[in-house]
Amino acid sequence: MRLIISILSFLFLSATALAVEIKPFLKPLNSTSGWIIGNGLWNITIGDVYGKKLFYDGRDLIGDAVGHYSGYDGESNFVWTSASIYEETPEYLDVVFSATEIDLHWIIYPDLAGAYQYIENKALPTLAVLRTLFRLDNTTFTHGRTNIKDEALPLFSDILASTKVQDETWQRADGTYITKYDWSDFIRNLDFHGVYGSEFGSWYIRPGRDYFNGNHLKQELTVHRESATGDAVELNVVHGSHFQVNSSATFPAGKIWGPWLWYLNSGSRDDAASRAVQEFASWPYSWLNDSDYQSRGSVSGRLILSDGRPAANASVFLGDNSSNKSTLDQGEHYYYAGTTDSQGSFDIEDVRTGTYGFYAWSDGGSIANVSTTFTRNDIAVQQGDETALGLLTWETQARKAIFQIGELDHKSLGFRNGGAPYQHALVAQSPANLTYTIGESNASDWYFGQSALGAWTVLFDLTAADVPSNTSASASAVLSLSLAGYSQTVSLDVSINSQVLTSLTSTTLPSDPGLYRSGTTAGEWRFLEFDIDAGVLTAGTNSLVFEVTRTTLWRGFMWDSILLEWKE
Repeated sequence: MRLIISILSFLFLSATALAVEIKPFLKPLNSTSGWIIGNGLWNITIGDVYGKKLFYDGRDLIGDAVGHYSGYDGESNFVWTSASIYEETPEYLDVVFSATEIDLHWIIYPDLAGAYQYIENKALPTLAVLRTLFRLDNTTFTHGRTNIKDEALPLFSDILASTKVQDETWQRADGTYITKYDWSDFIRNLDFHGVYGSEFGSWYIRPGRDYFNGNHLKQELTVHRESATGDAVELNVVHGSHFQVNSSATFPAGKIWGPWLWYLNSGSRDDAASRAVQEFASWPYSWLNDSDYQSRGSVSGRLILSDGRPAANASVFLGDNSSNKSTLDQGEHYYYAGTTDSQGSFDIEDVRTGTYGFYAWSDGGSIANVSTTFTRNDIAVQQGDETALGLLTWETQARKAIFQIGELDHKSLGFRNGGAPYQHALVAQSPANLTYTIGESNASDWYFGQSALGAWTVLFDLTAADVPSNTSASASAVLSLSLAGYSQTVSLDVSINSQVLTSLTSTTLPSDPGLYRSGTTAGEWRFLEFDIDAGVLTAGTNSLVFEVTRTTLWRGFMWDSILLEWKE
């Protein structure tokens, strides 16, 4: 009898959807089988965990796929204990699905194909991943799109015919790879992403981004082909950990992730792009009836280096106040990423009221030799006010350079294969042994990642005039190693003129998964400095050696910059 009632309810809603307009609705099926929500353009049946039977333009877009669901850390999926009308206005209907841990809101307009969504924390545990997603019919949705990748999803049959080599990664018979990590992206750069085919498209448009964890280099999964069933997967990871040392966080009650727009159309990327422009221009959304969300101010200022240069095109970040976490690993509250202009000025608008830490670091260019970072805490933002920080002096390391390989920008850009499209096992193309000669070699002769057993040697000449007197304290030097990422388990001995400076291993250097999860630009930045005693550097040819003494396939060091300076 329950099945008959559900079928009749669905047939009624599908038939009435043919009318010119149906007001947004929430319709309980019965006490145990869930609810139907939608409007005259679409509707979806949602049970205690999964949303199924997504009808749009006369087609069920889910079919045999898993459907819509939300959860955290692996497969801990939320169980909906109730659904109710949270707010009804002349413009929209706000339907809230409640679980023990969260409320998930669907804001449905009568003429919108899709819905706005947002999550509000009630009792989430400490977690690393929080997401919503759609798993859709694999014959209807054949392609995926992000701002950097737009192509056919891999065929399910191709996955089944290949050999699994690590998590969600398969090797074809021809030696190439299939992995969901090739569809990753820097999420603060995303305009919209989703899956589409010749007749239908399903898209996530996420303006604002202040609810995401991490800084400018925060990367996450977006879309992929599900390896067990072949479903087309459209991911909405709003707190993630797939490229980081540690993103576990404990959230305050009431924290909101979103709102974002889930959008349906005919598969047109141009239409989705146009809608994305509209949504980004409308953020922060005026319709969200939440006083904390609407309470915002701005932060402005100008950064000048202590040597007088403007901190041009530096990365700036408003994050946790007085935090001992990296800016990439921060994630409990709200976060704002920006860039200074050519004069070092910045203006960060629409910042939620609260107290923040302000951080800045080199993004290359005219300040590519600055290894220090800037931090100021206790930045108070009040509603409607501009927090003007004025002129901020950023102390540099104030040393005389001997040489530098690569710009300090927390990224592998400029090196061979650095910044290439996401692809598995690219580090395997890096040589085991390499010689780099200062004054003759270019940054592109250095590789973005080092993994194989062997030694990379940097040769550099010093004249007697270059080397301060060994009786002078200034004869000592500092070697700065800036790593765009490090993936265990690989060990590296660093020596200069046969004197060992350090051994970098997994026991002392935290690991991020960037290098073995298709990352080519960054994982998580690490910065290390080592003193070189007076007398070690001499007139003539000197050598700096990076020797891999232990390796694991596809793991290793992702380089940002190597900087050798006289200590002054």
